[in-house]
Amino acid sequence: MLRIVTQQTEAHSELQRICNRIHDDQVVHKEATVREVLQAVKRKGDRALLHYTAEFDHQTLMPEELRVSGSELDAAYQQVSKELLDAIRLAHQQIEAFHQLRRPKSWVQFGDDEVVLGKRYTPVDAAGLYVPGGRAAYVSTVLMNAVPAKVACVPRIVMVTPPGPDKRINPAVLVAAQEAGVEEIYRVGGAQAIAALAYGTETLPKVDMITGPGNIYVTLAKKLVYGTVGIDSLAGPSEVLIIADYQANPAYVAADLLAQAEHDPLAAAILITTDNALANRVVLAVNEQLAEHPRRTLTEKALAHYGLIIVVESLADAAALSNEFAPEHLELEVADPWALLEQIRHAGAIFMGAHTPEAVGDYLAGPNHTLPTSGAARYASALGVETFMKHSSLIQYSPRALAKVASAVECLADAEGLPSHRDSVRLRMQRPSASEP
Repeated sequence: MLRIVTQQTEAHSELQRICNRIHDDQVVHKEATVREVLQAVKRKGDRALLHYTAEFDHQTLMPEELRVSGSELDAAYQQVSKELLDAIRLAHQQIEAFHQLRRPKSWVQFGDDEVVLGKRYTPVDAAGLYVPGGRAAYVSTVLMNAVPAKVACVPRIVMVTPPGPDKRINPAVLVAAQEAGVEEIYRVGGAQAIAALAYGTETLPKVDMITGPGNIYVTLAKKLVYGTVGIDSLAGPSEVLIIADYQANPAYVAADLLAQAEHDPLAAAILITTDNALANRVVLAVNEQLAEHPRRTLTEKALAHYGLIIVVESLADAAALSNEFAPEHLELEVADPWALLEQIRHAGAIFMGAHTPEAVGDYLAGPNHTLPTSGAARYASALGVETFMKHSSLIQYSPRALAKVASAVECLADAEGLPSHRDSVRLRMQRPSASEP
């Protein structure tokens, strides 16, 4: 099931294969389907939205059923346990507290040379949050997308999620949305939901920013509408890479690998260790914990294709391989994680020490769990408040300040062959403003 690799050449090859696991020939065919869906929704609005909901989600809706009603939102609270409601509220509190610290602040600097410079941060007018359906009720996804949008003070926050059997949406998802301040919710998913958010329909007005993970069709749709709207990222299947040394607990490591593999058949679960004995004990622990696993078939499939254990000579070698892979989640289950951290350059989120499983970050530690995947951590970061905000530069020159730089600006404009750029400065030097003495 879990392969153990000791040769560095094979380790590099396997990591590259896993990183590129969604770049297959089928993507071209799927992209053609997504383009068709996007164009249909753009042209036909609700009619196409309802057609594809029936075709892909097997739910027949009327236009008035697209938006979740107030009574359904109220009823959701009666369908979740007090323990779950308390957990949702604790997670919300933790996530909000963290993101409040990340909220960008506008600033202005008044220079001695009569030049004023600054940045002005403002939220987008409307944000669309995609929450997957299917295999699980993604309560955490709701909070991780909605809370930073709310902290950013986005005036209109919309959530879309596929309808389940009998057109229902999981009540825990509806409760989490309301706790985060989202009440405009639509029962629609897939590429058609992304199209509706990007272009708008009669029932679902368009937004400016789309965030949230989804399947390959959702990801391709986000890629294709980018430019019409903003997007957070192109999220691929989830992944964890664990670096462990001789003192790591094999049961802990096994549980953390399984916690990733149980997400999806494409999920990747990788261990890099300096201890060959630990590698073998982890394999035994994985098999033991899988014996009665409720999602055993799915989890075994992920491990068979994208599970891997690499044995290396040193933690420096482990860090180098991790940086090459640039994992979404990186766990440092070593004696001194802070020392090893100095060698880590690329990771979406880093979990320090044996008592920090990825699950705490997934649910309620505070930092966002929407992270770059498939090597994107080399250049991208987690979703945050700044995802829902944009900044404008502020610039003000006095007549005296402009005079000091006029000749340089005119020279640069001439070098670029832009005479009106030059003249826009030169004219101001020849004719003082009427407001000036």
